[in-house]
Amino acid sequence: MQKSVSLHTLGCKLNYSETSTLSGEFNKKGFKIADYGEKSDIFVLNTCTVTDNADKECRQIIRSVLHKNPDTYVIITGCYAQLRPNEIASILGVDLVLGTNEKFKLFEYADNFEKKSFSCVFTSPINEVTDFDYAYSSDVDSRTRAFLKIQDGCDYNCSFCTIPLARGGSRSLAINKVIENAQKIIDNGYREIVLTGVNTGDYNYTINNGTVKKYKLIDVLYELDELDVKRIRISSIEPNLLTDEIIQLTKSSGKFCNHFHIPLQSGDMSVLKMMRRRYNTTQYSELIQKLIEEIPGIGIGVDVIVGFPGETDENFENTWKFLDELKVSYLHVFSYSERKDTFAVTLPGNVDITKRKKRSKILRELSLKKKAAFYSKNIGNTENVLFETVKNGSIFGFTGNYIKVKTEANKDYENKIIKVILTGNDSYNYCSGNIIN
Repeated sequence: MQKSVSLHTLGCKLNYSETSTLSGEFNKKGFKIADYGEKSDIFVLNTCTVTDNADKECRQIIRSVLHKNPDTYVIITGCYAQLRPNEIASILGVDLVLGTNEKFKLFEYADNFEKKSFSCVFTSPINEVTDFDYAYSSDVDSRTRAFLKIQDGCDYNCSFCTIPLARGGSRSLAINKVIENAQKIIDNGYREIVLTGVNTGDYNYTINNGTVKKYKLIDVLYELDELDVKRIRISSIEPNLLTDEIIQLTKSSGKFCNHFHIPLQSGDMSVLKMMRRRYNTTQYSELIQKLIEEIPGIGIGVDVIVGFPGETDENFENTWKFLDELKVSYLHVFSYSERKDTFAVTLPGNVDITKRKKRSKILRELSLKKKAAFYSKNIGNTENVLFETVKNGSIFGFTGNYIKVKTEANKDYENKIIKVILTGNDSYNYCSGNIIN
């Protein structure tokens, strides 16, 4: 009898691309792909461990799945599995825990997916993780935007971050493989490719065939620009790696989205130094101003962390003022979460949890204000919208500059890029739009 598998992802777009690849492998081997929440013979959870809440969510999902279906074969992989494998294995009903190096060798470890009375754990020391396991959205994925992994790991060692501990050092996919995988995505009918990585801007691949040739992210972008794809988007890029050449290509090409997500983390100089970030607030604000001047209608998202050790009321006020004056479109706000084995947990000046939540709320409200202003500024514009799926009598999609658009449902619009006039801003969530026939 055909076995079924459901898969679920926590965390970043990189994780989504990897889960999609695993889903494709199950599909190739004859498994039925079930939706998350449906009863299935096998359940795979690809985890995140950026915050303590991510860890808690992982444990809650495992227990929920096993409560509904105690006979399902449970596989846990991803960053949390790499860092805390025994913590996960101690949950009754978990069958297999796979680390970063083992994730894409799942079928070698699963032992015919037969449940046992104990958990099997396979993880390699992170300093032994040097291979690059490619990942991209497969034809079993229903998304209209496809995630393409081009880089993994990180060498930055920011003081609060566990990613280097969970994914290892920075490494990149061979440029010919990037293009090959991008072409597969296009052949599967996707209209937009989202480039993903832990530190995507740090793409760095060297070929030595007698002559040494080094490839950077800009070289990947030039190659992708030659393909027959409608849209290319960079998922996130560090401010020190967003070069003038990337900006100019985005400006001149009709394929690259006028949207960047650029981590900031703090608008206070002293906190940035404690975080071990590679820029200062002056450099960051100059970059944002340059983007606004060079690329018409650009949408800019920002990551920011509140409650970092030693962040005083004055430090937070500096961050609020800096972000309030910054002409960006939205914020992704995170409360600092203590992570074992990071430098930040050794720092003095612990910020009370209640204060962290209060500061987070203040910045989330600022984000809503900025998003509403950005959406309102675009009312009356004609935009190309990539529509996704019909839901409750409406269909939603995104513009190139990452405005969510809603219009009257029409199945014919799904996975198509259509010209729309933006007509109204609805409670910060989306813009209404009229189709141009």
